[in-house]
Amino acid sequence: MKPISHFLTLVLFITILISAANHAHAQAEANTARQVVDRLFDGMRNGDSTAVRSVFTKTATLTSISKNAADSVITHKGSVDGFVKAVGSPHKDQWDERIYDVKVSIDGPMAVVWAPYKFHLGGKFSHCGVNVFNLIKTSTGWKINDITDTRRKDFCP
Repeated sequence: MKPISHFLTLVLFITILISAANHAHAQAEANTARQVVDRLFDGMRNGDSTAVRSVFTKTATLTSISKNAADSVITHKGSVDGFVKAVGSPHKDQWDERIYDVKVSIDGPMAVVWAPYKFHLGGKFSHCGVNVFNLIKTSTGWKINDITDTRRKDFCP
């Protein structure tokens, strides 16, 4: 082989190594962002308001979108503080939100987690929809800055 061929082979090998390292880092970041969402749902199931509060930024917002009987879109804004209080208040039935087919996209300090879900109240199916989590990477790690979800009782997989 000519010296130029060795050089090109080396450049190709280094490029492949860098690409693999970047992919591994991106996958690790996606897993870390996903873990924040999982901690939210673990806290909900356990009625642990401290755990739930810990995954949100101080200015986080909540929005739910649904349709009424007249097929009109309804938007409901909720506060994280109200949600955290509700999670920590004694309630008879366990809140169990199960997500699946989760997709995570990251660009620098921003992550979006798209997660279809089924919500069970005390083991009984209640409703389904999709959650969209917007996360921000803070000095203490990924935090949820916004959740928008849809809610419906029919056409659930």
